[in-house]
Amino acid sequence: MEKQHAKFTKEMRSTHKILIPDMLPIHLKLLAAVMRKNGYNVELLQNSSRAVIDEGLKNVHNDTCYPALLVIGQFMDALKSGNYDLDKTALMITQTGGGCRASNYIHLLRKALEAEYPQIPVISFNFSNTESSDGFKFTLSMVFGMLNAVFYGDLMMALYNQCKPYEKNEGESDKVLDDCQAMLADKIVNGGFGKRNKNYKYILNAFSKIERTERNKPRVGIVGEIYVKYSPLANNNLEKFLLKEGCEPVVPGLMDYLLYCIINNVNDGKLYGFKNKMTRLSAILYKILIKMYRKLVKRVEQYGFNGMHDFEELRKEADELINQGVKMGEGWLITAEMGCLASSGTENIVCTQPFGCLPNHIVAKGMSRRVKEKYPDANIVAIDYDPSATNVNQENRLKLMIANIKDNAKL
Repeated sequence: MEKQHAKFTKEMRSTHKILIPDMLPIHLKLLAAVMRKNGYNVELLQNSSRAVIDEGLKNVHNDTCYPALLVIGQFMDALKSGNYDLDKTALMITQTGGGCRASNYIHLLRKALEAEYPQIPVISFNFSNTESSDGFKFTLSMVFGMLNAVFYGDLMMALYNQCKPYEKNEGESDKVLDDCQAMLADKIVNGGFGKRNKNYKYILNAFSKIERTERNKPRVGIVGEIYVKYSPLANNNLEKFLLKEGCEPVVPGLMDYLLYCIINNVNDGKLYGFKNKMTRLSAILYKILIKMYRKLVKRVEQYGFNGMHDFEELRKEADELINQGVKMGEGWLITAEMGCLASSGTENIVCTQPFGCLPNHIVAKGMSRRVKEKYPDANIVAIDYDPSATNVNQENRLKLMIANIKDNAKL
């Protein structure tokens, strides 16, 4: 018989603080603002010391994937910090519902809580009806605000990485980013497309005013498993390291991943010969979101910045390099991102490889040779991330890659 775990009830909405793990520093601040606007007391965790890894190793089997260890370790470290009323605290974790082991993180987390904190409820954040909660419900306003958060987050991430390496006044890009996030925190839930356009204009104008030098630094793309690709905790501040070494990081947006998840529902129907409510809804949603994203990309390019990839180009790359039926974990998306980066001038690519993520190793490290066959100048370096991997080993591999980039530039 399955053990009963603590439930997040309607009453807890007004009494409990909800902790969420950090993955996308820009996006999640906005997503947290959306949830606060909808009546949830949410805090984005920032703890990132070695204690996080140690807690993960204590509570998760070391054969489990590295992201699970970090997410659960961050929660457990926070609960032991003394900063929270443990009888009025809840945890929130995403649950994909697919073949990735991330669907089981919630069960691993509950198991870790059983011995010391059985009263703490865990909320599943999912759109696949994997698990529901009486106390946490999505509303149209909330979903709309979250989509806005993804668009704004992708925009600011792209602009920041194109401005930070070239800013004449140190720290100006960070100040602009903070100002834009503060502005959006109040406006993110409200307004239709017109207000979104107004906010886009505000953000683009703000970053355009940053004084910059000539854009001539080597561009380095970052791909890989979604948590390690984005999370500074998981990738040891990879973007900051590349900036310090005189490179311009290029990070694909989160909207790519959302469109990937949506179009996979449509692809399943085509591959296996069926149609249902999910395939029809996904097809409609895909058309709406990609149209909105293309309008955003066009605006970015009008201001002289590099736009994000057109998702249909990613799908074409997938068809030429792998197959859109390969969808475990990040599946065909990683291979397609490497192909699109290489084809658009970002030939130097870091592939973040977390321990224990078999699908990622197959579609990333396993497909690197195929990408290089199509793009001979592609320089793909796989970096492993796990509890025993040291910063020194990772940084030495990256420094060697960067040295080769600079040597080739002199030829």
